[in-house]
Amino acid sequence: MFRLKFAVLPGVIGLGLFILVAIFAPWLSPYAPDQVVGSAWSGVTAENWLGTDNLGRDLLSRLIWGTRTSLSVSAVATLLAFAVGTFLGFLAGFCRGWVDQLISRLNDILMAIPTLILALVVLAMLPKTIPVIVLVLGFLESTRVLRVARSLAVDIAAQEFIEVARLRGERLSWVLWREILPNALTTLIAEFALRFIFILLFLSALSFLGMGIQPPTADWGGLARDNKDGILFGVWAALIPGAAIALLAIALNSVADWLLSHHTRSWQE
Repeated sequence: MFRLKFAVLPGVIGLGLFILVAIFAPWLSPYAPDQVVGSAWSGVTAENWLGTDNLGRDLLSRLIWGTRTSLSVSAVATLLAFAVGTFLGFLAGFCRGWVDQLISRLNDILMAIPTLILALVVLAMLPKTIPVIVLVLGFLESTRVLRVARSLAVDIAAQEFIEVARLRGERLSWVLWREILPNALTTLIAEFALRFIFILLFLSALSFLGMGIQPPTADWGGLARDNKDGILFGVWAALIPGAAIALLAIALNSVADWLLSHHTRSWQE
């Protein structure tokens, strides 16, 4: 039974607030994300709590809508990465032999290529739509998940209850999802939280470089790109999405650390 420590409560609360903002963005946003409400880079006012961006759009509204875009795209890409990486990792770790060698060597080849460069090359040849970005992020990050899942499967496959399942003649799918997955789930959940942050940073970097979410759709990386020139004039609008990313990373990391520590204590007991 999970017992929340006081130290992890701020992380859980912070994560919950980000999720609520993403879900209720249409009701929380004062303006439409692409609505021009004033002059460029105007200061904080009663109507614009965070001021305006480079085109005179309300920065708070774009931050709220960017939260929905960034979190939803990152979440779907992370789910895809785990679906692909966990299946292939479990398959390689359980079957071993040539199956393991084939999957692991192909994975090593992909991991040897710098991920950002590979993503930029692929997205340069494909339309930069949200589904394409999700597929690119998901499949590239699945290589990291695969290594974690394979390591877990190798350790769990050596346990006696796996041998018993084999002797009973259980199917491969039954062993993978009914025996290995439940015993690896806590570690995978903690890895999910960390991988989510990496994908969010990856997405923001692509958007900042102009190869991710395309305007006028708001996302955190795009907000930083649009307002980066304002820093030269003492306008700090570009730092606001960076602060949001940092706060979300801290919240998710605290939750992931708690999950890992709970998992470690469970195995020791």
